[in-house]
Amino acid sequence: MTSPESLPSGPRHESVASPSTEDDARRFAAAAEEPAGGGLLADFTDFLRHNKKWWLLPILLALLLLAGLILLGGSPLAPFIYPLF
Repeated sequence: MTSPESLPSGPRHESVASPSTEDDARRFAAAAEEPAGGGLLADFTDFLRHNKKWWLLPILLALLLLAGLILLGGSPLAPFIYPLF
């Protein structure tokens, strides 16, 4: 069993920021000020590419097709899409 006297007390390191930490903070601030690019579609394709989740693509396309049919079903174009199916 460890006695309380043998445990270290106080912080183990200085609270002064090292140069690499300051450089990291500067790069983080610069990246935060850059305009966001791409949008949702670019983020999703980037997700698919890096995580190799290509099996999600047919599911997404089917959901988008279904959403389009639902939106068109409530519009004046509805009589024109029903003969297609």
